[in-house]
Amino acid sequence: MTSPPASTRPARGAELELTVDSLAHGGNGVARLDGYVVFVAGALPGDRVRAVVGKSKRAYAEARAVEILEPSPDRIAPVADHPGAPWQVLSYERQLAVKAEQVGDALRRIGRLDGFEQEPIVPAGQQWRYRNKVEYSFGTAEDGTLVCGFHAPGRWDEIVPMTDCKLVSERSNAAREQVLAWAREQGLSAWDRRGQNGLLRNLVVREGRRTGELQVRLVTSPGAFDADALVLAVDCEGLFWTQTEDLGESTQGGTTKKLKGSKRLREGLGDLEFLISPEAFFQTNTEMAEVLYGAAIELAGLRGSERVFDLYSGIGTIGLSLAARAREVVGVEIVERAVADAIDNARRNEITNARFFAGDIRLAMRELVEEAGKPDVCVIDPPRAGLSQKVVRRIVEAAPKKIVYVSCNPTTLAPNAAQLVEAGYELKRVRPVDMFPQTPHIECVALLERAA
Repeated sequence: MTSPPASTRPARGAELELTVDSLAHGGNGVARLDGYVVFVAGALPGDRVRAVVGKSKRAYAEARAVEILEPSPDRIAPVADHPGAPWQVLSYERQLAVKAEQVGDALRRIGRLDGFEQEPIVPAGQQWRYRNKVEYSFGTAEDGTLVCGFHAPGRWDEIVPMTDCKLVSERSNAAREQVLAWAREQGLSAWDRRGQNGLLRNLVVREGRRTGELQVRLVTSPGAFDADALVLAVDCEGLFWTQTEDLGESTQGGTTKKLKGSKRLREGLGDLEFLISPEAFFQTNTEMAEVLYGAAIELAGLRGSERVFDLYSGIGTIGLSLAARAREVVGVEIVERAVADAIDNARRNEITNARFFAGDIRLAMRELVEEAGKPDVCVIDPPRAGLSQKVVRRIVEAAPKKIVYVSCNPTTLAPNAAQLVEAGYELKRVRPVDMFPQTPHIECVALLERAA
């Protein structure tokens, strides 16, 4: 690849006037300087902006819009000052159109796939206050006040405080305010990544949308505080404290202790009830998870005689949703606590034809086939990074007739689907589902069938 002319490639910190012509996967605007690509955070197609360059590479630059010089005709007024809702300035109909277009683009351009049916995108039932879980960060305002909110875009050291996070319910918001008021009263400080000091790191608030229950988890560095005062301060059904020594910011890992209430959160999904441990994965939009899993059930087309492998089974949500239509379900998940939840959830819902195992799919798949027999259908719900080539090979070896791939990232679905097509499968249908309005995130369900 040839480098752009020195006059075109901007330096870090340079200010540019740019016209944005499209949106990239991930949500940034795309502009061009004499053919040189600049990805612009905070810009929409049709915007003319003043932007500051953060990274300048041979093939492209990354910049952030600091002023809208001429707004796009698609731009609308924001509802909230919220870093977690960057697409709220785009009409919802336009958000849906862009997401559907990006699913097709990823499959055709990245996966080089065609001949499949792309179904219309399923819109979200609620455009605001739809999240059942949110992770806040603690920080320090310029005047030294403790704040709790979200990282400013592109910044690890600046926290935008929240008074009303419009992605979650009023009760969830109240829990954050209760914890923050307690922490200020106690004189506690936010953890400083640069100085590696301070106590408070994150606050995780999770809500059972079908049960009304609230689970609150405070993540701190090793240290001490008045836990009895926190118990009295927070209105919730389960309160937890996680201590971690990790240098980076993460709500996973560390040691977790229950301070009060239930060990697990109760949540409903369809006709089933699930128990969710504090660190277990659960889809963060309960209402649309029912739609997403309904699509997976429909595309699987089960008739009652199939053996289904549920890979990356988590706490068993997809596998148990499929169980009534299958002969048996076998789930595999690497997180042991989630497997324990899945087993309990099967028992709780009186489902006797589902088994769950702890294991790494790369290593466990062959043994699983030997133990349980070959699957008729594989349902796969991998993390954002998608499937490794080794996992794809293991699935191909198991030779299911159908693969139902639940994806939270079309740019990793595309190469995985291409690998499966190369191994003898056909991509039949793809259904995008909007789980996260006001954001660029896209979920979809894809059906692949083994070629005859």
